[in-house]
Amino acid sequence: MAQNQTLSQRMNSLRDKGYTEDFNLVDDQIEHKSKSTKYKIEDFEVDEVYRFEGMSNPADNSILFAISTKDGSKGMLVDGYGITSGQVSKEMMNKLNLK
Repeated sequence: MAQNQTLSQRMNSLRDKGYTEDFNLVDDQIEHKSKSTKYKIEDFEVDEVYRFEGMSNPADNSILFAISTKDGSKGMLVDGYGITSGQVSKEMMNKLNLK
């Protein structure tokens, strides 16, 4: 895969690899909204991480996480660089390697 893929191109590549679920960050858990399931830090692994920087606006920065859960779900979590602003626990920041 090319290093310079856009966020949407990288997401399509991950979907082709089976990462089809959509996860959201909720404090010290990730949530699979369509299944109404929440995963604690010990219930998932971060398989891949990609950072994207906006060309002209720092607010366009984002991070894409490819995640596998212990129950076999594979999906993606997309968030902005502002994730470390205190909205999530220190344990979650460590799990997502946001230092």
